[in-house]
Amino acid sequence: MVEAVRERAERRRKARGLPSFARNFGQIGVLGWQIVVPALIALALGRWLDHRLASGIFWTAPLLILGVGLGCWSAWKWIQRQ
Repeated sequence: MVEAVRERAERRRKARGLPSFARNFGQIGVLGWQIVVPALIALALGRWLDHRLASGIFWTAPLLILGVGLGCWSAWKWIQRQ
């Protein structure tokens, strides 16, 4: 019986070190938002500039690419800290 208690305590200690499903799911959500938010901000800025300057999609396309790149870089840095 003493051995069973020790095994159970050891399993609990090991389980505490593993992240839960909810935590992993939350981290995926954070990563998604870290990529999407800069992309949407850059898209909105590009559309506004194109509307003000009547330039088609001259500013929208490069700013969208820049926003996605910035979001991916930010997500990469966040993963490195985790």
